[in-house]
Amino acid sequence: MTSKGFTMNELGQLNNFAIEPKVYVDQTPRAGFTEYAEKFNGRLAMIGFVSLIAVEVVTGHGLIGWLTNL
Repeated sequence: MTSKGFTMNELGQLNNFAIEPKVYVDQTPRAGFTEYAEKFNGRLAMIGFVSLIAVEVVTGHGLIGWLTNL
């Protein structure tokens, strides 16, 4: 019998050891052409595109012009 995170035996004695959590394995694949990978790649592409626009606004040149002036 469990009560508020503690277990009690049949004599009503309180066991102060923690109840072990249920273990599970996430079966969702994280490699290949999955929904997770596509969303992650899209988010990285959006960050890259916004970064390129920010570089152009700050320097006044496009990416190629900025790289040739280094």
